[in-house]
Amino acid sequence: MVRNLLLITIVIFFLQGLFDLIPKFALYPFLSNYFIPFQLVTYIFLHGGLGHIFSNMFGLVMFGPMLERVWGPSRFLIFYLITGIGAGLIHNGINYYEVVKMEKAANVYLMEPTASNLSTFTSENEHLLSQRFTMEFLDKFDKDPNNPDYIQLGKKFVRDQIDEYLNNPNLGTVGASGALFGIMAAFALLFPNTELLFLFLPIPIKAKYFVLLYGIYEYYSGIHRTEGDNVAHFAHLGGMLFGFILVKLWGTDRQRFY
Repeated sequence: MVRNLLLITIVIFFLQGLFDLIPKFALYPFLSNYFIPFQLVTYIFLHGGLGHIFSNMFGLVMFGPMLERVWGPSRFLIFYLITGIGAGLIHNGINYYEVVKMEKAANVYLMEPTASNLSTFTSENEHLLSQRFTMEFLDKFDKDPNNPDYIQLGKKFVRDQIDEYLNNPNLGTVGASGALFGIMAAFALLFPNTELLFLFLPIPIKAKYFVLLYGIYEYYSGIHRTEGDNVAHFAHLGGMLFGFILVKLWGTDRQRFY
């Protein structure tokens, strides 16, 4: 099954170069005009570039075969899809919370269009915005709060930013990273003491420690988003969470693992 998933993903990646698959099959926020429920499955098989697909498929080949030997191909496929879907649900759930918060801040400005409320909208949603007002403009607005041009420009800005976040066809989420993180979580649970060796680490590290540290890093990165960070950190954590739940539900036979 690992081989089949690898081949399917590679074929679809080449099809992406021939057809514009992103607007239809990438995962968009629940409130987006582009959202279709089947995207929770299809986004798993799309990727954003050679580096993206290589890293995900490398991880699949690295961790997947041992899990497939334990579960068999059918259960491995179920696990792969459920963790990928779960990652998408968590990612979109976080997006929904962020959009609701953005809309509340926008409504505050629309009801009371001041430079202070516009600045609050910008600062609270900084990592979600595609554009920002300069401090020079906000200073001018603050000194001339009744200027109709400033007020209307601010209203257009907050509406456009929400629409851009929800309905930009180029901002769909793609990739098997969520499913991969689910696989990594399962690997750490079933083979916790297996030592892994990476080029960027000078010494081997046990799977349980590697996955734990990676999870902490993803949580930190998701909370402290930086400008230009387009990684779906909470999708990764969602995949890990669903992977952990599935392994616990399916049970483990500790005598078989190392």
